[in-house]
Amino acid sequence: MSKANSEGVSASRVYLPADQSHLNVLQFFIIQFPHIEAAEWEKRFADGLILDLDGHALAAHDPYQPNTHLHYFRRLAREPEIPYEERILFQDEHLLVADKPHFLPVTPSGLYLHQTLLNRLKKKTQIQTLSPIHRIDRDTAGLVIFSINPGERGKYQNLFRDRMVNKMYEAIAPYSEGLIKRLPLTYRSRLEESEHFLQMQEVEGEANSDTQIELLEISNPWARYRLKPGSGKKHQLRAHLNALKIPIKNDQIYPVLTPYQEYELDFTKPLQLLAKAISFDDPITGVAREFFSSQELEFGLN
Repeated sequence: MSKANSEGVSASRVYLPADQSHLNVLQFFIIQFPHIEAAEWEKRFADGLILDLDGHALAAHDPYQPNTHLHYFRRLAREPEIPYEERILFQDEHLLVADKPHFLPVTPSGLYLHQTLLNRLKKKTQIQTLSPIHRIDRDTAGLVIFSINPGERGKYQNLFRDRMVNKMYEAIAPYSEGLIKRLPLTYRSRLEESEHFLQMQEVEGEANSDTQIELLEISNPWARYRLKPGSGKKHQLRAHLNALKIPIKNDQIYPVLTPYQEYELDFTKPLQLLAKAISFDDPITGVAREFFSSQELEFGLN
C-alpha cells in the first residue's frame, strides 16, 4: 500500500542493507544521502517524516535494523503557492478526471511538492493510489486523467501509446493572414531535444510529430486555434505553432526562453493553451468516454 502523509504527499522507500552497520537510523540516512545535510535529516526525524512500513514515526536515535525498509518524506523549506483551484469533473472506481489550472504542475518535481495536481487530489480524495495516465505542461491548463487502480493503469496508458485517444486543445496565438489561408492543415515535423533541456527543436529527418490546426475565431491581432495532436511529443503544440511563426500567447519558452522567476510567478500572464477535450473507449468498462474542460481562454487576458 502506498504511504502518504496528511497532505497527500507520497513517500519514498529505502532499503537498509544487511551488510551495513550504523549507530542509528539517522547515521544511515546521513551516509546514504550525502547530498542532503545532516541537519535536514535531523529535522525530518523531528517532524515525523521517517516511518517504518507500519506507518510509525521513527526517532533519529532508533537502532539500525538491517534487511528492512523505511519510508521517508521530502520537506521543502519554501514552495511557490499556486492560488488557483483544480476541479474534479468525473470520478468512478477506475478513473478520476481533473480540470487543472495554469501554473500547477501535475506531479512533484523541483520546487514543487504540495503544490501539484497529484498531491492536491490525493489530499482531497484520500485516494493514495492515484496516478496520472498522461501529462500536460504545468503552464498548460485543462484535462488530466488519473487511474485509481494500479493494476489498470497500463491498459489506459496503452491507449495513448497506440494513438487511440482523441485530444483537442485550444490556443490563442497571433493572427496570420498568410497562414489563415492555408487552414485547416496538418503540420508535421521531427522534434528532438535541443541543447537546452527545456526547449524542443525541429531537425531534418522523418517526421515524428503531427498536429491538426484549425481556425476558430479572429480578434486581431490574435486568433483562437483548435489543435489536435496525433502524436504526443514534449512541447509539441508550442513548438509547432512557433515553427509556423505564431507562438502561443504568453509562452515563456518559445521562441525565446525566458528564465522562470520561481518564487515570483506572473499570474497575470498564463500561457494561452488549454487541454479542452479528450475522448476514448474505456478498455476496462467498454464505455465511450468523453470529457470537456469548463475553462475558457480569453482574448483580452494579458
